[in-house]
Amino acid sequence: MCARVVVAEDDGKQADLVRRYLEHEGHDVAVVHDGAAALAELRRRPPDLLILDVMMPLVDGLDVCRIVRAEAGLAALPVLMLTARSTEDDLLLGLDLGADDYMSKPFSPRELMARARSLLRRGGRAGTGAAAPDPVLRVGPLTVDPGRHEVWAHDRRVHCTPGEFRLLEVLASRPGQVFSRAQILERLHGCDRYITERTVDVHVMNLRKKIEQDPRSARRLLTVYGLGYKLVDEEPPADQENPGPAGGRRDAHDGP
Repeated sequence: MCARVVVAEDDGKQADLVRRYLEHEGHDVAVVHDGAAALAELRRRPPDLLILDVMMPLVDGLDVCRIVRAEAGLAALPVLMLTARSTEDDLLLGLDLGADDYMSKPFSPRELMARARSLLRRGGRAGTGAAAPDPVLRVGPLTVDPGRHEVWAHDRRVHCTPGEFRLLEVLASRPGQVFSRAQILERLHGCDRYITERTVDVHVMNLRKKIEQDPRSARRLLTVYGLGYKLVDEEPPADQENPGPAGGRRDAHDGP
């Protein structure tokens, strides 16, 4: 199925290369060269995917991503961020602002297309035919509605990025079951699993801020030390802390 993709990249040659690869796969592509133009294009006609360079004039990519996640009509837009900076801090900052995937330059155009296909599949725009909507998932005070792409926690609407939503959907589909980071990444990205397991920790940290009443003492989205994460229907005893590696105390086996 043809998807609409906005490529925001100030390097003309790089933008043209990405455009040609996307058009070869049958997509409708709009190219812009600064952050202000990117925001104008996104608001004019929301796309199915945004490929966003970090270093752009007028408004940089990080600010574009922050604004996109704050606007109701764009909040669920999949964002693939490109950057010439490749430190872990840059990766975590991009994900914390709501990017769904992150690639460092220089990159392989074929790998970029694989990641774009993965994000479009997760957004429902890379396959053919209409699938039946998934059932609404309820875990304690948490409701995950895949059909409407909505999350409610403690009777309030919660905004989630596409990556956060998919992670929550995976955990809510099997309440109480422990999923390792590798298992979560496989369900989030399938065979196109290029990003690291640290991404899962960032998504968990951000989700705890949104669905937990006290993010530093998680009661629903729990860490199982040395194994992974689970979403529980009933809260653990009040004296049982579980901030987890994404939000506080860490276990030696839980990585960064």
